[in-house]
Amino acid sequence: MSSYRNRRRKLMAEINVVPYIDVMLVLLVIFMITAPLMTQGVKVDLPQAAARPVNTDNRDTLVVTVTRNGSYYLDNRPVSAAGLRAKVATVLRIRPHTPVMIRGDGHAAYDQVVRAMALLQSAGAESVGLVTRTPSGAEGAGRGR
Repeated sequence: MSSYRNRRRKLMAEINVVPYIDVMLVLLVIFMITAPLMTQGVKVDLPQAAARPVNTDNRDTLVVTVTRNGSYYLDNRPVSAAGLRAKVATVLRIRPHTPVMIRGDGHAAYDQVVRAMALLQSAGAESVGLVTRTPSGAEGAGRGR
C-alpha cells in the first residue's frame, strides 16, 4: 500500500505560464494606449515656406522655439532670455559647430524672433536656421544668417 501512496502523490515540476502571459498582454495594451499620450512639445503654428531641408550630418541640433506670446523654449524646455543665451553659449563652447534652429510661431511678433536670433548670435552661434512648414505640411528648415 505504501507504493500506491508514493505513486499518487508524485510532485509536478511544471510551471503554469498562462497567467504570466495574460499579465504581459494587459501591460502591452496599456503601454500601447498611453505611449502616444506621453509625447510632449511646444505647440507652435509654423509659417509656410518652400525651403530646402538643411543637412545637419546627423549632429545634435539645438532647437529654440519662440511661442506666440514671446516665450522661449530650448529643446522643449522653457527658458528665460538670459538662460537661453547662457545654455547655448555653454553648448557651443563644448561643441562649436552645433547647428542652431529657431521654430518661430507664425503669429509671434517679428521682433521676438529677431531677439532670439540676436541672443543666439551673442551666444556664439555662427548661423541660425529657421524651421518652417512646407506647403505639404511637413517641417523643414532653411539656413539664415
